[in-house]
Amino acid sequence: MNIKYFASFRDLTGVLSFRLDNPPSDVEGLLELLSEKYGTPFRCAVFEGDDLSPFLILLVNGRNVRISGALATPLSADDEVAVFPMVAGG
Repeated sequence: MNIKYFASFRDLTGVLSFRLDNPPSDVEGLLELLSEKYGTPFRCAVFEGDDLSPFLILLVNGRNVRISGALATPLSADDEVAVFPMVAGG
C-alpha cells in the first residue's frame, strides 16, 4: 500500500509518502496503526472520538472513504491512500 500525505499531514509525519507492506484490512486499522507510528497529534487529526475527524479527507484509490464505508472501508496491499486536511479558501 502506498500512503501519501498532503499539507499539514506532511508536517505531522515528516514524510511525503511511504510504502506499507501488509496493511490492515480496513481504514480504522490503518489509522490506528499510523496513530501509533506518528503519535497523539496525528491521532487527534484523524479521529474525533470513535469516528473520522470532520477535518480529515481520506481517499482510497481516489474515492473518499466517507462515501465508501468510512472506518470500515476495506483495504488491500495494492491500494493508494491519500491523507489531506480539510481546507477552505476563497
